[in-house]
Amino acid sequence: MKELLVYIAKNLVDSPDDVRVVEVEEEDKTVFKLSVAPDDMGKVIGRHGKIAKEIRTLMRSVAQRQGKHVSVDIVDAIDAEE
Repeated sequence: MKELLVYIAKNLVDSPDDVRVVEVEEEDKTVFKLSVAPDDMGKVIGRHGKIAKEIRTLMRSVAQRQGKHVSVDIVDAIDAEE
């Protein structure tokens, strides 16, 4: 699933080399933290958050088919220790 999120993000942004996704396991779900270049942040969020909402909907749909629970967080930067 991480590969799907990376694929989607890289196809939305102008700087695909700056796309980073960290997968964090929590108690009952997986959290994907997505980070892109500052200039591309608007492209993955979209007007009124529409693109971000669609990305989250798609990821939840794929996860549900696999019997999993996921969420997607769009963050400014991913810490090196993660």
